[in-house]
Amino acid sequence: MSARGRELAAGLEGLVTAAPGGPAQASRAPFDGTVIGEVPVCTAHDVAAAVGTARLAQRHWATVPVAERCAVVRRFRGLVLDREQDILDLVQAESGKSRLSAFEEFADVVLTADYYLRNAERFLGPRRRKGAAPVLTRTTEHRMPKGVVGVISPWNYPLTLAVSDAIPALLAGNAIVLKPDSQTPFTALLMLRLLRQAGLAAELFQVVTGPGPAVGPALIERVDFLMFTGSSKTGKTVARQCGERLIGFSAELGGKNPMLVLADADIGKAAAGAVHACFSNSGQLCVSIERIYVHSDVHDSFLAAFAAGAKGIRMAPGPDWDIGMGSLISAAQLERVDRHVQDAVAKGAQLVTGGRRRPDLGPLFYEPTVLAGVTGEMLVAREETFGPVVAVYRTADDDEAVALANDSDFGLNASVWSGRRGEAVARRLLTGTVNVNEGYAATWASHDAPIGGMKESGAGRRHGREGILKYTEPQTIAVQRLLPVAPMPGMSNRAYARIMKGAITLMGRFPRNR
Repeated sequence: MSARGRELAAGLEGLVTAAPGGPAQASRAPFDGTVIGEVPVCTAHDVAAAVGTARLAQRHWATVPVAERCAVVRRFRGLVLDREQDILDLVQAESGKSRLSAFEEFADVVLTADYYLRNAERFLGPRRRKGAAPVLTRTTEHRMPKGVVGVISPWNYPLTLAVSDAIPALLAGNAIVLKPDSQTPFTALLMLRLLRQAGLAAELFQVVTGPGPAVGPALIERVDFLMFTGSSKTGKTVARQCGERLIGFSAELGGKNPMLVLADADIGKAAAGAVHACFSNSGQLCVSIERIYVHSDVHDSFLAAFAAGAKGIRMAPGPDWDIGMGSLISAAQLERVDRHVQDAVAKGAQLVTGGRRRPDLGPLFYEPTVLAGVTGEMLVAREETFGPVVAVYRTADDDEAVALANDSDFGLNASVWSGRRGEAVARRLLTGTVNVNEGYAATWASHDAPIGGMKESGAGRRHGREGILKYTEPQTIAVQRLLPVAPMPGMSNRAYARIMKGAITLMGRFPRNR
């Protein structure tokens, strides 16, 4: 995979907006630690140049009809489908994930493009609104692009979270300046190449690379809106920086996502669903499950089935479709996962299965791990692990399970397994998405519905109407005819007020919004 990654990365470095001759940083393959390629370390000057170039191009792009913007994205979608194998190879080489997890990213980009291609013109078109006075006032809401949208994307989904956020922003008439994570820049650069091959002007989509603490603030200082995906800690810093400039901000942040297995759940299906929900993408998924609350009546049978499923996951590097779990992304992530497990065991938790590094498979592999007996003083109880580690708890009833699930600073995703009560219990959970008899994919793949986090798990939403309108400013234009919204010439203010009171009293008896 590393050799294939180097082959695909060759030549993409030149797509980064950076002055020549500066320092570079290496992207390394998690499977074996070898270098895939190098990208420039951009400076604040590079970022300013990228935003300035994008801003000039955006002024023309905003005048292009939405149908013509869609034509570019439609061609891009076709190129993505044509380059499936290359895309999967590069995603795996950079992130270390399994082939199936890479395919989930590939499919999401295509499905996101499909959704907005079907709906962009309808969402962005002018909308008639009720006017100040029937017949006399014609009021229309228009949608104007923000301008230059900054996108800061993470390493765990380097394809989806770079491109799927950019597609609606471009269709809304904006330009993009993207800062991909330093560990996975080449996936984003391959997408940039495909967009340009699809006919997108080079100036409309710029990529800057380098350390987040240096490049991120320089980007926020200049763009008109920011889309951020990352940790809650960093998200708060980014939000403050955006607030100082009074620019819009949308973010998907951390999670400590719960699963509830109720007494009437199908235990076999719940256990299999939990394996996928906890260990997909090696657990490095914002919406993956890290806490499972199981009714005492079915706890033992669920735990046995779930542990057996986790133990049966095939771990390995490479493109084999039968591999169930790949590598972690970095040494830092491996240390975090192992620290959480060792802390829990040292404080009395039971290691049901897993809990070991696997250097025989590669430098960053860690076994799917199931813990029981986790208590509040353990790191794994409340901190986001972001790895293949999950704690299983016994609960007495639905009320206790809901209370424990909601007892968190996070509120991103949740899962409920039940034969009859799933949706009712889901309504009680304080999370942005809840999947019933599924782990995370049902809500994520429902592209017509907004997704995002409550509490410290985010601000704003992606997907659906909200996912494209957030990249626009609403403008209201009202055309007044025949009579002004003011006293007529020669009419006293008192008479005008008396007439207006009668009119608004009458209007209240016949509501117009039915």
